[in-house]
Amino acid sequence: MNCPEDDVLVIGAGATGLATALALSEAGRQVRVIDAGKLGGATSHGNCGTITPSHAPPLAAPGVPIRALRWMLSPQAPLYIPPRPDPALWRWLFKFAARCNRQDWLHSAQGRAALLNDSRQRLADWVQRYQLDCEFAEKGLDYVFRQQRNFDTHAAECGALADLGIATEIIDGSDYVRAEPAFKDGVIGAIRFPGDASLRPDRYTAELGRVLRARGVLVEEYCAVQSFEPHGQGVRVQTNRGARDTGELVLATGAWSPRLAARLGLRVPIQAGKGYSITGSCPVQAPSRPVVLKDRSVFVIAWAEQMRLGGTMEFSGQDRRLNGTRLQALEQAARQYLRQPIGEVIHERWYGWRPMTWDDMPILGRSPLHAHVWLAAGHGMLGISMSSGSGQLMADLITGQAPAIDPAPYRVERFQ
Repeated sequence: MNCPEDDVLVIGAGATGLATALALSEAGRQVRVIDAGKLGGATSHGNCGTITPSHAPPLAAPGVPIRALRWMLSPQAPLYIPPRPDPALWRWLFKFAARCNRQDWLHSAQGRAALLNDSRQRLADWVQRYQLDCEFAEKGLDYVFRQQRNFDTHAAECGALADLGIATEIIDGSDYVRAEPAFKDGVIGAIRFPGDASLRPDRYTAELGRVLRARGVLVEEYCAVQSFEPHGQGVRVQTNRGARDTGELVLATGAWSPRLAARLGLRVPIQAGKGYSITGSCPVQAPSRPVVLKDRSVFVIAWAEQMRLGGTMEFSGQDRRLNGTRLQALEQAARQYLRQPIGEVIHERWYGWRPMTWDDMPILGRSPLHAHVWLAAGHGMLGISMSSGSGQLMADLITGQAPAIDPAPYRVERFQ
């Protein structure tokens, strides 16, 4: 059997890998996508599908280390770090804590905003141009608060967000509840981000797969990588389905990227941040747009027939257990805010691993060790939000086109 030869081989059929393949295909390159599992079946599957320029501010912010210390030992807190001996995690946390200052916060916010704003517009164009059937909606997103101090803190950031091109609207709590009867009384205030959007992530990745196949891109599911062999003209990839030769290799493998990059001698400081979601039938009273129950860091999004609660951050390695306490924290937050916190029928309880870098920005660009190896990973909680912009940036860099945004903030060399 002859070894297939590809112009570009993308490893990872999540949102970022599929978007990269589409942008490369649009640029005229011959592309193949492989994944160890099902298309869109990992981290891209169970998130809340929000498209959020509003999330330009990074998690590493002034005051976060103090809050994190209070949270980290509570299994129901937004952040949970079960005690365990893991030197790599503690190094990562030290680097993260060192960035919790105004200067580094602004640097990461600027890099995230550039990519998020580009992705927001590019995704809307893809939805229209390719008729992506993924419940895409441009309704904005609301942060909703029951704690005055938390509301005041976030309201004070609106000026900085405006400087990043992110519009906000401040809404009084009583006015908000009158307009949104799904919420219980007790809302102090809300911040609306009218430029945000949303979609159903499982349908989005399925639709990208449909478009790619229609364009002649081969997507191989359940094709696991076993080894790499870089050489002068490209890379040979050994898989459980045989070898694949490619001119350019793109690693778009989310939380699994450090393990694969290590085989190439490349250190990638990504930690797996475990998140959870609960998907049920849509209740009669549901929020009219995606919301974040900000005091509890829980997302709520209602689609045509389903509603999803999502959130929490757990650094427990790649622990495959479904933690009932973390799921319970989602439901408790929803009950605190909503008259009908979830529908009568529960369709899925899910967890997935978010690929977190300590500066909260993705890694996009060429490997410094191998001329034909590229990295597209580390998107944290924003893989769907950043997918189209990341895909286009990767395609521009690989094909030598002038990129739409400055690629410098996302280079892997910043960690070396």
